[in-house]
Amino acid sequence: MKFQIIRFLFVGILFQLNCAVGQNFADLDFENAVIVPASSSPYYPYAVYASEALPGWMVGSGNYLGVSTINYDDTSLGATSVQLFGVDSQYSEPPLAGNFSIDLYGGVTSAAGASISQTAVVPSGAAAIEFIASGSSQFGALLVSLGGQDISYSAISVGPDFTTYAANIPPALADQIETLSFTATEGDNNYWEIDNIGFSPNSVPEPTTLVLAGLGVISVLYLRHKV
Repeated sequence: MKFQIIRFLFVGILFQLNCAVGQNFADLDFENAVIVPASSSPYYPYAVYASEALPGWMVGSGNYLGVSTINYDDTSLGATSVQLFGVDSQYSEPPLAGNFSIDLYGGVTSAAGASISQTAVVPSGAAAIEFIASGSSQFGALLVSLGGQDISYSAISVGPDFTTYAANIPPALADQIETLSFTATEGDNNYWEIDNIGFSPNSVPEPTTLVLAGLGVISVLYLRHKV
């Protein structure tokens, strides 16, 4: 009887763990944020609980993963930080879309930088990841990784307030439980505001393909002009 109870509990725990990591990616547009001030934080009233402000996401800052609080309505002056920008913010940039955007600042004191990540199932049929961002990479970079692999992204459109980027997903990762991460590496003025992360069924043409296509268009126009 005792063995059966232990077995039942063990199976139940495995089931709960499978449900936890086998879910879909959540809050990719950061619109589920709930602002709960963290009164015990030294950065209060500009600190909020990460679990409420970024449901589903794990926050990394410097050498710490699973940071419990992030900044809200504030801008870092040099320290590595993950910050939430909202439409009612007075001391930070406005969101890129909707009511909230996330800002990653690599900082000048930690090689680990600032990151957000979550583990879930990569949608079946997903060929690319798209997101919008506005940032400065003079002394750092924004890294995007899936399944522990850094994936190369490129701009697919440029607007007045942000750029839309896309990155191809390695085919072997589709339909698998993987970790998606966005990291602003160490670097002075390496700020990246990101929003509207999503999965697309359309792959992104390789840069060489785009260059060849561009040369082809130029050639056709040149020949038409000669004629």
